[in-house]
Amino acid sequence: MEIRIGIINTGRELSFDTSTSADEVRTQVAAALEQSATHLSFADVKGNSYIVPTANLAYIELGTEESRRVGFVA
Repeated sequence: MEIRIGIINTGRELSFDTSTSADEVRTQVAAALEQSATHLSFADVKGNSYIVPTANLAYIELGTEESRRVGFVA
């Protein structure tokens, strides 16, 4: 699943693929915001870790969980 995170005062967004489900990400983000956590941490499919400060979140876009099709569709 692809995650795109917009950060306040930053021209670019953070985009990466993760093996975590959309529901798990939603739960993690909601819990962090409700508990006034200072940051969120994510891991992508390549093993990289991302730490994002919750105070600077503009938006979080969750992509679909289905894989992309390759080839032509008739």
